[in-house]
Amino acid sequence: MQNFCNRTRREFLWQTGAGFGAAALSGLLADDGFFSSASAASAHPLAKKKPHFAPKAKSVIFLFMYGGPSHIDTFDYKPSMYGMDGKTANVKTFGRGGHRTGGRIVEPRWKFNQYGECGKWVSDLFPNVAKHVDDIAFLHSMTADSPIHGSAMLMMNSGKIQSGSPAMGSWINYGLGTANKNLPGFVVMLDPTGGPISGAKNWSSGYMPASYQGTVMKTEGAPLFDLKPPKGVSPQVQQELLQSINAANRRHLATRPDNSELAARIASYELAYEMQSAAPEAADLDSEDARTQQMYGIDNKRTAPFGRRCLLARRLVERGVRFIQVYSGGNHNDANWDAHGDLVENHEKHAGNTDQPVAALLQDLKERGMLDETLVVWGGEFGRQPTAEYAKGTGRDHNSYGFTMWMAGGGIKGGMSFGTTDELGAAAVDNPLHVKHMHATVLHQLGLDPNHLSYFYSGLDQKLVGVEHVEPIREIIA
Repeated sequence: MQNFCNRTRREFLWQTGAGFGAAALSGLLADDGFFSSASAASAHPLAKKKPHFAPKAKSVIFLFMYGGPSHIDTFDYKPSMYGMDGKTANVKTFGRGGHRTGGRIVEPRWKFNQYGECGKWVSDLFPNVAKHVDDIAFLHSMTADSPIHGSAMLMMNSGKIQSGSPAMGSWINYGLGTANKNLPGFVVMLDPTGGPISGAKNWSSGYMPASYQGTVMKTEGAPLFDLKPPKGVSPQVQQELLQSINAANRRHLATRPDNSELAARIASYELAYEMQSAAPEAADLDSEDARTQQMYGIDNKRTAPFGRRCLLARRLVERGVRFIQVYSGGNHNDANWDAHGDLVENHEKHAGNTDQPVAALLQDLKERGMLDETLVVWGGEFGRQPTAEYAKGTGRDHNSYGFTMWMAGGGIKGGMSFGTTDELGAAAVDNPLHVKHMHATVLHQLGLDPNHLSYFYSGLDQKLVGVEHVEPIREIIA
């Protein structure tokens, strides 16, 4: 054994300094993928990873219309329904009101017009989005396994109707890592009225480490929880406190590895420590020029909340965030798109809040040359039925048998529609699509093979799309 007592101070500093430098260099090289992917993952859970094949998209913005927008009143034109208001139709329905075999038809309450070179029919609810139909692929034959909000939202977000599975953003974080370690790789922005039913389960990392979970970000005030120092505490002192708290938390977590709440709290503190400067800069919407702010409707009280979230989504994409989910609607009843009572009042409210910001996001991304590498997804957890839910009124019940979503950018063909529902919009008939096909398409556009991206848990290679082979929707891929 070497005798360190006989070494000079200069020799000691030289040898230890070289050791520290080697450790730091190893960490940097691992993050850059110099070592094996397993080594990189152990060095940093969100270390940037290589995709399975060349990607078309680098990021995803999922515009989630919570509550279930009515496809037949927005983008799925059904001309034969006009003039049928109040007539009885024998259609199979299943929603909040249970199974039914018929009901009173509620014809669409808005006119449709043709837009773009493709001649797509769009409702008067979305006059601004309608201007971008040549960049959009409409999926008119979507289906889901549940007509109930909680389980349907979990399916749309995680591929399962039960809680406990990682959200799509978590899968993307796990598969690709992050391109900016000073910002979350998976961001969620909620409606001011509150979060959706099932809450944080919709952006949970499930059985994966908490590092992959979604981070709730705000457009006003401190953008992240635990980010702003308490009154009288300097940022430097806060950083020291966060490090100290996390060290204690990690010691405790070592004795209770199943404590998911503590693991999530640790992830929150770590994010706050790493994002002291990056998050406030990314959320500084006031740095945008007046034209951009007006384009998103930030100068309008009605459109400002969703407009701010859409603008922040674009700024996060610019800074390398992989997956951003923006919610329209929160809480319950008419605070979201769940139009069980007055369909006109409900949909005019929510479409009016979102139409201009969504169109602005598409236009802004395109003008900046970012739309080609950013996949924008629009939709809710299901659609709505062609028949009335109650004896009186225009309210529609849930419909998971056939509904519409759309995609734009990120290597998706524009100006096209795929799949159809029947003449009343009650169910998908041509090229029916499952939620898993949408998931597979998102992963594919990011360069991830949906049938090979897996995480070993509970004795199985778990996948976002499940155990059976699922193809992406190749007909809409450019």
